[in-house]
Amino acid sequence: MVKNEVEKQVLNRVTPTPEYRKKIKEIIQEIKEKLQQEIVKRKLPVTIELVGSTAKDTYLKDNLDIDLFLLFPTNFSKEDIGKQALSIGKKLLTDTEESYAEHPYLRGFFKDFKIEIVPCYKIENASQKLSAVDRTPLHTQFVKKHLKEQQKQEIRLFKQFLKGIGCYGAEAEIEGFSGYLCEILVIKYRDFSNLIKNAQKWKHGIKLVLSEGKYPDFDTPLVFIDPVDSDRNVSSALSKEKFDLFVKACEEYIQNPRITFFFPNTVKPWPIDKIRVEIEKQKCLYVGVKFDKPDIIPENLFPQVRKGVRSIWDTCERNDFTIYDAVFHVDKNSIFIVIKTEIEPLSKTLVHMGPPTRLKKYTDGFIHKWKGDSRVTKKPYEKNGRLYVEIEREYIQIEEFLKEKVKNLSMGKHLDDIVKNKYKIVELNDFLKNNFRVFWTEYLDKKMPWERQ
Repeated sequence: MVKNEVEKQVLNRVTPTPEYRKKIKEIIQEIKEKLQQEIVKRKLPVTIELVGSTAKDTYLKDNLDIDLFLLFPTNFSKEDIGKQALSIGKKLLTDTEESYAEHPYLRGFFKDFKIEIVPCYKIENASQKLSAVDRTPLHTQFVKKHLKEQQKQEIRLFKQFLKGIGCYGAEAEIEGFSGYLCEILVIKYRDFSNLIKNAQKWKHGIKLVLSEGKYPDFDTPLVFIDPVDSDRNVSSALSKEKFDLFVKACEEYIQNPRITFFFPNTVKPWPIDKIRVEIEKQKCLYVGVKFDKPDIIPENLFPQVRKGVRSIWDTCERNDFTIYDAVFHVDKNSIFIVIKTEIEPLSKTLVHMGPPTRLKKYTDGFIHKWKGDSRVTKKPYEKNGRLYVEIEREYIQIEEFLKEKVKNLSMGKHLDDIVKNKYKIVELNDFLKNNFRVFWTEYLDKKMPWERQ
């Protein structure tokens, strides 16, 4: 576990100081006491458990959430435990925000510290779970039992590495590595260095376990079987994009360790003129779909935005538009889906393939279908033992196609409601504005976070 100079420097920056630890401990003690008072007042048979990185001492300095779980007996309904947790939390926290797993939980602040108050059921093993979060206290217990003291620093190093390259966090906005996944990876590989050396060789579909056995298969880039629940893949949230980025970062870090893997330089946005020149070099057309951002939490928003991107891409390709790329940008009030396609419009006509001529029943139907159709520019004809017909395209410009079709696509409950009522097809000039400079710089520059100057 010998550290290079870069890693020593990182640990100095992310390791909590004794004073900071003392302050966290006092805050946790204070809020637990207040929680207990509320529980007693309501005569609830509930225990409080600190979970997550603060409980395991694997948190990064100045970057932590204090996660407090309220463990209810299994004879309470999910509705009851959700209501009780929200009611108690709102008494103690400020700037609260309700979130939802299988039941509601509360986020907020207590004396400037981020707190989550989450209800769950008290269980002894994962087979007894009634909701997904019931496992979390078991995760905390497992890590505390199996993690060696010196490995806490290895986890801090690994978490900061993932933060630096943009892969830390299993939430929908990031689709990366959860804190728990970081911890069991270090338990498996012993230290940061050994983990990085092994990870640079990972291929899609690699399956990791902490103990040998027969486990289910999962169709994800990385599979890590949960040591407290063998039916669960801890890395299910990790996207292909973030898996590939992580493996590449490991390869490059081993070749040339440097501080920017952990603390990258911020993006220096290009001037608008430079962005325009770089786009013109590509000889492609950029078209955007803009609509209002719904007032929902990121965990619900980003899966729907990604679904929207896929829906637009798929429907364009089914209608013969060539799509080179499709990405999105979310700002305070709006969502933009940006499509990269060919400059030239489609041909005015298309050849539609019919059945083989030997299948008379189907050829008669094909001829009858197109007889008298106003779009036909060349009547059904035979070529190489098959019928064809030539027809006018309904749309040759992608802008017109999107203008008509986007409202009918499936993007997810909240986006569908918005898009059905209002959206706008926007041209490149609408994107070449100051608030898009960082977006375009990152997209066009193609530099990895650790390569930024």
